[in-house]
Amino acid sequence: MIRRDEDVQMLRPVLAGLRVLELGHYVAAPFCARLLADLGAEVFKVEPHGGDPVRDWGAKIDGQSLWWSMHGRNKQSIAIDLKSPRGREILLDLVEHCDALVENFRPGQLDKLGLGIPAMRARRPDLIVAQISGYGQTGPGRDRAAFGVIGEAVGGLRHLTDHPPGTSTLPPVRVGVSIGDSVAGLYAAFGIACALWQRDRGQGDGAGRTVDVALTESVLSLMEGMLPEYGALGKIKEPTGGAIATAAPSNAYPTIDGEWVLIAANSAPLFAKLAELMGRRDLVGAHGYDSNAARVARAGELDDLISQWTRGHDAATLVKLLSTADIPNSKVYTAADCAADSQYRARGMVREVADSAFGTVLQAGVVPHIPEGPGDVRWAGPMVGEHAPEILRALLGMTDADIRELKSEGVIP
Repeated sequence: MIRRDEDVQMLRPVLAGLRVLELGHYVAAPFCARLLADLGAEVFKVEPHGGDPVRDWGAKIDGQSLWWSMHGRNKQSIAIDLKSPRGREILLDLVEHCDALVENFRPGQLDKLGLGIPAMRARRPDLIVAQISGYGQTGPGRDRAAFGVIGEAVGGLRHLTDHPPGTSTLPPVRVGVSIGDSVAGLYAAFGIACALWQRDRGQGDGAGRTVDVALTESVLSLMEGMLPEYGALGKIKEPTGGAIATAAPSNAYPTIDGEWVLIAANSAPLFAKLAELMGRRDLVGAHGYDSNAARVARAGELDDLISQWTRGHDAATLVKLLSTADIPNSKVYTAADCAADSQYRARGMVREVADSAFGTVLQAGVVPHIPEGPGDVRWAGPMVGEHAPEILRALLGMTDADIRELKSEGVIP
């Protein structure tokens, strides 16, 4: 798996030849590294002897996490005791052979271990380092503890993932996945790509760069017009439940068989099509429905009218009617719906992946699709330290005797 030579296949993944060292745990940094690995980068994941804590998350079969099968895919695992001087030296030796490193320790933690950016750049001056933390590497909040959910709260997202004010006494709901962590991981991957471009392009300066990504800032950057509207008008963006505050009709509507179908008819031509389909041609151009602003002002009333109509159909019939009329729509998908979707299957976005622990596992495919240099799922999440001997031999030139010595000293398991 470790190679630098030109691959003989015609369509090499776009990141083939890039080497990335991952000092990540839980979600954000590992997600960043997985995105890079999916597109062909060689990712060396450094774990503690007990493995990344996320190996213990989610549903399991025979003690093995199904989540990890996808979360750790395409990575080579090496477990190192970074509290030992020999372990730290091995890590710095690995740094010399890598183009980039991604980590999500608390700010300053790696410096305390003697593994901060100065120590790394002493070994590899052009190293790109992506640091993901709760609040960023600077500022008065840098030392505050945070996970993705805190980033969602401070970034303004958790306030918006709720029903409209006054309609519920339940707490604002979570999105359902670790969105704050994953968005930060996306920005880190993007930052690494940008830094590599500036370092290596035609007349690049060959200098190392640091990518500083905060969970809070990653979420805040998604908040569309929230800050401009508050700054200019003092308007606080409020949650709208399933609706869109700036366009109507666009919501989830109930069906007779207990499903929900999203309908996005939020333009004049689409609303006219929907009104025709509902047998309410009288609404087209009528006062109160003749512009998007007017429809937004009467969104609640309009949603009630649409709901009365959708309740007369089962989800499959409703989707067929809407699709025939070319109105954007979809049933609210469950995992089963995603797994069965013909479009996902056709594009390899839902695929069976071989896994030594499970035989095969259903996983999501690679994003983005790059036909001229496609990524792939080369293997599922590895066992803790599975690739240590191969990495130590190929990158650091160690012998079997050297590796046995490291094991006897407890540096590697």
